[in-house]
Amino acid sequence: MLIAGTLPEGKMPLTIGEVSLTDTLLAAGGRTFGCTQGTGTMITAALTVTGYFGLKPPHVIVAGDMGDGKGTKEIYQHLPELIDKIKPRVLVLHYCLPVMAFLKRLCTSVRNLPDKPFMIADAGAMYAAKAAGLASDFDIFTPDPSEMAFLADPLATHPAYVSKHLFSGNIEEVPAQIAAAFMNKAAAKLLLVKGKIDHIAVSGKVLAIINSPDIPHLEPIGGTGDTITGLVSALIYAGLDPAHAAIIAAKTNRTAGLFALPTPATTAVQIIEQFPLVLGQYWQEWTSNQLIATLTAR
Repeated sequence: MLIAGTLPEGKMPLTIGEVSLTDTLLAAGGRTFGCTQGTGTMITAALTVTGYFGLKPPHVIVAGDMGDGKGTKEIYQHLPELIDKIKPRVLVLHYCLPVMAFLKRLCTSVRNLPDKPFMIADAGAMYAAKAAGLASDFDIFTPDPSEMAFLADPLATHPAYVSKHLFSGNIEEVPAQIAAAFMNKAAAKLLLVKGKIDHIAVSGKVLAIINSPDIPHLEPIGGTGDTITGLVSALIYAGLDPAHAAIIAAKTNRTAGLFALPTPATTAVQIIEQFPLVLGQYWQEWTSNQLIATLTAR
């Protein structure tokens, strides 16, 4: 698995390598970086799950970017060569400036590979994919409700420009937005919409709704959407069917929130620390055909 994304650390140079976690820092390529924000949180979630299953840790390509685009440009310049070198089965694109030209070049190079990786996008990479008309190149998008409204709005090129008279961002509108986004070719084949209610949709149709356990204190904790992206990426890397991986990712994140007994001071990393306990207790039950059939029949 290869994870690419920028970090909110202005002096962080381009860093490439297999990732590990030491105390409160991630390490790769002889450098350390934070695990509590954005791409760092997503990497930590994926690393925790791959570690639980005894899988090879993810490779990462990260760089600091404070909005000037320097780190984003460096990542996209080196990504095609790195993909060709390590041949990842799963490629995850996360926080970056949504520069359409960079993503177009990357998708062109990936299409020419003999074995195309399974491609997942969140945040800036997802914005660029939609704006550039490249959503169909991706296998999974993981938007939150406001990002889902952006994907569904045919006139928007960035979430800041969503037509508010069309989309109010209500969770009740998500199924209609999913259908609209897919019809407009602005969505990946599978959508995992993260929020108070999680929606898993395939080809524009809602396959499953995950609303329990309901942990309201999870909503204001920064990074709990990034944790879901890390979860679903690692579960697919572990060999799970994408739709099943999305369902289990949503269930795991919610149950980890229950286990963590969150307060306003709880961090996303404290949620991630519960993942091995959750998977150890519920993996067999959640991978049963009965559970999947029940959820997808709703």
